[in-house]
Amino acid sequence: MATLYLIRHGQASFGDDNYDQLSETGWEQARVLGRWLAGRVHPDVVIGGDMQRHRETVEAIASGYRAPFPDMQVATGFNEFDHTSVVFSFRPEWADRARMQADLAATGHPARAFQQTFTQAVQRWVSRDHDEEYPETWLQFKARVNEALDELIGWADGGDVFVSTSGGPIAVIMQNLLGLSDSKALALNEVIANTSVTRVLYSGSRRSLAVFNNYSHLEAEGQQLVTFR
Repeated sequence: MATLYLIRHGQASFGDDNYDQLSETGWEQARVLGRWLAGRVHPDVVIGGDMQRHRETVEAIASGYRAPFPDMQVATGFNEFDHTSVVFSFRPEWADRARMQADLAATGHPARAFQQTFTQAVQRWVSRDHDEEYPETWLQFKARVNEALDELIGWADGGDVFVSTSGGPIAVIMQNLLGLSDSKALALNEVIANTSVTRVLYSGSRRSLAVFNNYSHLEAEGQQLVTFR
């Protein structure tokens, strides 16, 4: 059976004007992954969403790989959901960035406070009680990701594939493979580490989970490299 390697992007730049770019830690995480993959895995195809953090993750992996590495081809179906629309529908006042920063700073723990709000906002999105407020509903997001996976497997034709993506698409693919509820899929999303590798074996229409959320390459370099947001 061939293998699909689902790679969550390196740490993005929380708190910066451009969240979508990798942080310095994110670049190092992906270079470490590239070194770890070198000599072990030889991808036939490399795919990524069209988000900056997906592209930069592949660039950093290739830098660490230090061997010929396929150019990344774009498949927008593997993009993350629009977290800003999800959060702003829950907290409309946070469309004012200064207001959001002030509210988070007032808690004394901005990252933790944002994560708590983000979790509540995603639960509201997934509930389907407010679908009219979102440019992409939860059901539409799941359909998009699963369609992208089907198209990729048909196109890859038995080759080993790297996919640079985000936690949301990985959680949706796990939900489909394992028959999970929405709440369990969301719980998985919360523990997917940056640059973790999830392996899915496939042959035709057969798909099986082999490894979920492996980030031993980061642990081997130092616990400070292990991040989840």
